[in-house]
Amino acid sequence: MNFEGLDPGLAEYAPAMHSALDPVLDAHLNPSLLQNVELDPEGVALEALPVQESVHIMEGVYSELHSVVAEVGVPVSVSHFDLHEEMLWVGSHGGHATSFFGPALERYSSFQVNGSDDIRQIQSLENGILFLTKNNLKYMARGGLIIFDYLLDENEDMHSLLLTDSSTLLIGGLQNHILEIDLNTVQETQKYAVETPGVTIMRQTNRFFFCGHTSGKVSLRDLRTFKVEHEFDAFSGSLSDFDVHGNLLAACGFSSRLTGLACDRFLKVYDLRMMRAITPLQVHVDPAFLRFIPTYTSRLAIISQSGQCQFCEPTGLANPADIFHVNPVGPLLMTFDVSASKQALAFGDSEGCVHLWTDSPEPSFNPYSRETEFALPCLVDSLPPLDWSQDLLPLSLIPVPLTTDTLLSDWPAANSAPAPRRAPPVDAEILRTMKKVGFIGYAPNPRTKLRNQIPYRLKESDSEFDSFSQVTESPVGREEEPHLHVSKKYRKVTIKYSKLGLEDFDFKHYNKTLFAGLEPHIPNAYCNCMIQVLYFLEPVRCLIQNHLCQKEFCLACELGFLFHMLDLSRGDPCQGSNFLRAFRTIPEASALGLILADSDEASGKGNLARLIQRWNRFILTQLHQDMQELEVPQAYRGAGGSFCSSGDSVIGQLFSCEMENCSLCRCGSETVRASSTLLFTLSYPDGSNSDKTGKNYDFAQVLKRSICLDQNTQAWCDNCEKYQPTIQTRNIRHLPDILVINCEVNSSKEADFWRMQAEVAFKMAVKKHGGEISKNKEFALADWKELGSPEGVLVCPSIEELKNVWLPFSIRMKMTRNKGLDVCNWTDGDEMQWGPARAEEEHGVYVYDLMATVVHILDSRTGGSLVAHIKVGETYHQRKEGVTHQQWYLFNDFLIEPIDKHEAVQFDMNWKVPAILYYVKRNLNSRYNLNIKNPIEASVLLAEASLARKQRKTHTTFIPLMLNEMPQIGDLVGLDAEFVTLNEEEAELRSDGTKSTIKPSQMSVARITCVRGQGPNEGIPFIDDYISTQEQVVDYLTQYSGIKPGDLDAKISSKHLTTLKSTYLKLRFLIDIGVKFVGHGLQKDFRVINLMVPKDQVLDTVYLFHMPRKRMISLRFLAWYFLDLKIQGETHDSIEDARTALQLYRKYLELSKNGTEPESFHKVLKGLYEKGRKMDWKVPEPEGQTSPKNAAVFSSVLAL
Repeated sequence: MNFEGLDPGLAEYAPAMHSALDPVLDAHLNPSLLQNVELDPEGVALEALPVQESVHIMEGVYSELHSVVAEVGVPVSVSHFDLHEEMLWVGSHGGHATSFFGPALERYSSFQVNGSDDIRQIQSLENGILFLTKNNLKYMARGGLIIFDYLLDENEDMHSLLLTDSSTLLIGGLQNHILEIDLNTVQETQKYAVETPGVTIMRQTNRFFFCGHTSGKVSLRDLRTFKVEHEFDAFSGSLSDFDVHGNLLAACGFSSRLTGLACDRFLKVYDLRMMRAITPLQVHVDPAFLRFIPTYTSRLAIISQSGQCQFCEPTGLANPADIFHVNPVGPLLMTFDVSASKQALAFGDSEGCVHLWTDSPEPSFNPYSRETEFALPCLVDSLPPLDWSQDLLPLSLIPVPLTTDTLLSDWPAANSAPAPRRAPPVDAEILRTMKKVGFIGYAPNPRTKLRNQIPYRLKESDSEFDSFSQVTESPVGREEEPHLHVSKKYRKVTIKYSKLGLEDFDFKHYNKTLFAGLEPHIPNAYCNCMIQVLYFLEPVRCLIQNHLCQKEFCLACELGFLFHMLDLSRGDPCQGSNFLRAFRTIPEASALGLILADSDEASGKGNLARLIQRWNRFILTQLHQDMQELEVPQAYRGAGGSFCSSGDSVIGQLFSCEMENCSLCRCGSETVRASSTLLFTLSYPDGSNSDKTGKNYDFAQVLKRSICLDQNTQAWCDNCEKYQPTIQTRNIRHLPDILVINCEVNSSKEADFWRMQAEVAFKMAVKKHGGEISKNKEFALADWKELGSPEGVLVCPSIEELKNVWLPFSIRMKMTRNKGLDVCNWTDGDEMQWGPARAEEEHGVYVYDLMATVVHILDSRTGGSLVAHIKVGETYHQRKEGVTHQQWYLFNDFLIEPIDKHEAVQFDMNWKVPAILYYVKRNLNSRYNLNIKNPIEASVLLAEASLARKQRKTHTTFIPLMLNEMPQIGDLVGLDAEFVTLNEEEAELRSDGTKSTIKPSQMSVARITCVRGQGPNEGIPFIDDYISTQEQVVDYLTQYSGIKPGDLDAKISSKHLTTLKSTYLKLRFLIDIGVKFVGHGLQKDFRVINLMVPKDQVLDTVYLFHMPRKRMISLRFLAWYFLDLKIQGETHDSIEDARTALQLYRKYLELSKNGTEPESFHKVLKGLYEKGRKMDWKVPEPEGQTSPKNAAVFSSVLAL
């Protein structure tokens, strides 16, 4: 034997490779059983050890046919016969896989599966091979290409896998669970708990899953539920191997002895029909592996690690004469497998050799194997080498096939023209963040493309590439912005932050109306459009603002506060931070998936259309529940009661539709149940053949189908006392005043339905109007004169107004006597024909007008957004602009723009998808009392208990107002607030060194202080509330706020702790009464508190002591310069700051002579700025600082 290149240690196993078997022959072996096997005495190559032609193999008796080295010196860990091709797969302890073709064991492929872990099991599939390692499942083609690589948890220790069907796989190991993997999606679909951990072997029959455990047990599990049906305690030590055939289960393993574990020579055999053990089978080898090899009988092959193999019947006696010996190169056999045809056995040993034993000279591994694909031979090696360094080398030496056709190089130059590739457009993100220095622009790399690579585009896709490659940052962006399919005003708007925050951001550029937009940077602000819709419903607005209850987190209360801000605003944007804070605390919102993570909201991962429709249902239900609470509030004395006195809320009166649900069983039993709903979901016709025929459906038809829904479903029948197929119908008893519709356009099927119906409606409209339709909206002078005449005709719409329109502006509903419902589209022409709808309401006929549409804007560059078209009524225009008319507006967060009414119903399904529709009954406002009575009374300022358990009177820092001190209009109140940080600021550093704020830090108010501004107790605080928070605080900002950890915790705080709602009501009362707030930097304070204060009620010392185009001056410097006070030494104190601001305001009145001498005050300011520049705006350090609050404030408080 030739051992060149092998480990020298292998030389001692040289005799084992020859026919002289005496040195390793077992004492029980019969020498007459040995076949006449002759090997070449000169030795064979390592790559393969073929059996010579002189070897004689007896039919029906297993003999060694071939031995081959898979990987020198590396133990074989697993072997597997391919179930689809004539191949044998071998895995090693080094993570290497090798395949051999045919009985000659020709090497087919060899590749590394894992770099560190051993291969523990191999399973062949039709398109590739599955390899299982410790915590990795890899699916590879037979040539070695990776199809998928599934990483398991690093704590997993997997040992076995079982293919249950063509696409489902079970994986088990030393942990207490088994994983189910779907091979189509490459995802974990199920995790089954295992009572006995350590599943190392799995088998399957048509009755059970069999799991072999390291503890020596074999459990039988149900094929569907994976529950344990039976369990065999086979061995007391450990299980080595087991196999199942027919009704028999045979197992081998180790038993516990005094000296440790010992190999048990008794095979445990179990009858699966009676679920009990039968007589154990005693064998003459130490069993490590066993397999059933059923041919004519149910033979068992028992293999020991030393190489001895014995065949016997599981119910008979083992005969020592049935033993043969495998000659491993290494000392141990590591693996064993049987081919599907039972004609071949494979053994792998500890030195990397594989031995193939067969019962015929030309065995086949499978009964029916497909042909194996081989790599084509390389033809380059047969060509003569060419020396390219020789200049005189004739090119004719290169073989070229002889052809008589024209070559491509003969193409005439006249028929060709150079076409250079156009440079791709610059990424819009680069243009947006670019800073120019001279004529050179600098921008950070957005990392959207690979370095030095651009995608190759064909001419057919050039247009698509040009149209969709740019990303814009706002609806009103750069002048040279490339064309996009999404209209400018519909694109997602973002706020650009500077070092001044929002102070220099021009919101007026986006909103030239007096209506208030909503800021989008707050978490879960996707609902801004729906808040606007609810606000512009006049009965809802009045109802919500009249509501006040004692719940800390009440959505109706917070929505009323937000509506009040929208009322006060004169075009400035508002933010719903307090409303969204209360929204995040409601468990139902989280359970419905309405609370988005910041990452999902920024990337647009959530389906916004489905999200806003779920939010729509949730908010109506929540408001309905909040309005049903009729108890008198106790926390806020004097607060107004509920808006209605009946058991149902006004929200229910506005939105609720009463119905009768009838269930008819096939036995004839009918059940009628009354119910109500706050909204309807569109149910579309079955579109199996609608794409081909283009059938026309009116919107009214689809709406009627959705309201009066008929369906067949399984339901409980009391008569049959079981679930039966029933026919369920829905009849309407009472129609709502506001009809809310969720469109449910969640797939391409619904989108195609809308698109097709819009096309059919467009063709019908063109056909109806004939040649009267104009291409645009311009009319001749004669047409205008005719329209102005009493007998003028209706204006004909333009072609652009008719495109993508299926939704009617009005619908007519009629309740029939037999509880039926008639729904039809309603136009202005119908009203002229049938008369006004008001007179018909007495007969159960109602006309609903479209009031709002909420649409989902599909924009892959920004993740999409939600906008609303809202028909703003006369009362809103009267309050804001002093005019009486109706107008449609687009509300896109803080962008508000008037639009044509046809734009509200035009849905280009490529980018503008309808989500929610609001129809209101005509003359709705006349049915309800629209008076708003402010529910907040002066009692909110009176003394209240603290939430803190440890708060004592000696720690009180304020004196509540007495009844004779209640503020009046024009009174001064000093105000200061301190904040904590909930989320840190997100910023990036540009390439030119400047910082760009991506997302500002999210602040929360932590302390609010109000001091008396006049009277004998001037400067004494009457509000000093610490605000309890349930959200995680990232930074207490103690140096600037004076707030310490624990101050906001009710369990350990010694401060006067209240809820944000309680303190908010106090400030709202002060605003409503008309007091003037004096403070420093109040704009930011009111913004974080989420209050809208009229500008004539704010006296901000930041702006009183400020010169145009100069820097803002800190309160500390102003106090030192004008009042000779040294404040804010170690930390800030809101009482100290509020008192100082009041004193500064008094100083301002003194210096400016109550504002009558601006020139003299201007000189004072010039001196202030000159002093500030000399001092570098720093206050000199005091020798012994004493804060004014110590002597003045607290002595006064204690005296009172």
